[in-house]
Amino acid sequence: MQATILTVGDEILIGQVTDTNATYMAAALSEEGITVVEHLSVADSRQGIMGGLDRALQQSDLVLMTGGLGPTKDDITKRVLADYFGGELRFHNPTWKRLIKLYQRYGREPNETHRAQCRLPTGAKILVNERGTAPGLWMEKEEQVVVSMPGVPYEMAYLMEHEVMRRLKRKNFDAELLRSVTLLTAGEGESTIAERVERIEDELPENMSLAYLPNLGTVRLRLSARGNDEALLQSQLDEYRNHLEGALGELVYGYGKDDLASVVGRALQARKQTLATAESCTGGTVAEMITAHPGASAHFIGGVVAYSNELKQSLLGVPAPVLLDHGAVSEATIIAMAEGACERLGSDYAIATSGIAGPGGGTADKPVGTIWIAVATPERTITKLLRSGKDRQRNITFTSLQALNLLRLNL
Repeated sequence: MQATILTVGDEILIGQVTDTNATYMAAALSEEGITVVEHLSVADSRQGIMGGLDRALQQSDLVLMTGGLGPTKDDITKRVLADYFGGELRFHNPTWKRLIKLYQRYGREPNETHRAQCRLPTGAKILVNERGTAPGLWMEKEEQVVVSMPGVPYEMAYLMEHEVMRRLKRKNFDAELLRSVTLLTAGEGESTIAERVERIEDELPENMSLAYLPNLGTVRLRLSARGNDEALLQSQLDEYRNHLEGALGELVYGYGKDDLASVVGRALQARKQTLATAESCTGGTVAEMITAHPGASAHFIGGVVAYSNELKQSLLGVPAPVLLDHGAVSEATIIAMAEGACERLGSDYAIATSGIAGPGGGTADKPVGTIWIAVATPERTITKLLRSGKDRQRNITFTSLQALNLLRLNL
């Protein structure tokens, strides 16, 4: 079975909003063996939506749409859908009653704009949206299905999980199963990893594939298997995942939706140990990555963003002669920052960062992208010198991930 994802909205076309909906929907469809052949983004206009539907239905059995179902005048998707399928808009009383109850819960009354939102295409099956006011729409044309959902991500996700995927399974499209496992690696680039696993990749059965998804400082490996036998697919994935882990060793740090901060956090909690941060060039990004995860307070006690030399001295205890003789971007300074964080904040471990993030500020001896990181442990302090590029945000993110990975390797 083939599917097209169609997102509606001028805000996507002009780059004002990132289309995360398409990513979510593609993952959900792929999990059920439904092949996504194209992502389309079209203007919130009659011509744009009509043209997108024509293109999508020429190549797909299923079209998933998001956007344009709101109560304002620029949300025209349902009117276009009614015309496209040869119907009209009619007031849908069950949706209106649901909105009345919804607004009563918040001590409010729905207005005429909300009432107009209850005018829905005839012939559509209404998908109840328990996360918002706009329902989803399921429409069929011969053997093809068009599903329209709100563009608000958490509303779309609710409808995908509770309505769309369940209906697709009941419709019993003849789709192969697609199962996959994602290995997360850090410490080496895509080419090095590919070299390590080349023999394993060459030996994969015809129904299996390996995809490389590189990012700053990390590479995801998605191992996939297609077929009709669930038990066989899982057995194949387990076997070849073990082969990949054996070839990659300590480069593998997690699976699926893990990230370096969550893996480090679990390791610290298992040890009943704590972490602090002392950041200069990363400006608190390491701490932000750590505290993005619920329960971080069990292992993260806090951090210091010490940008100036004065704060490095007063808050972290970096000796003035170290800064004078070696500079803020140096191994001696980064060691003093990490050890000072452990001592003054009272943690078992500490991460420290200091460097020239760019795009200016470099010298002949220390060009932009020269960055030191350190991890202080109860036994020793480990340092690493990074040589990166001139893009400031990339340098900050790359440094933060490298620092977390350095800690992971020493836990």
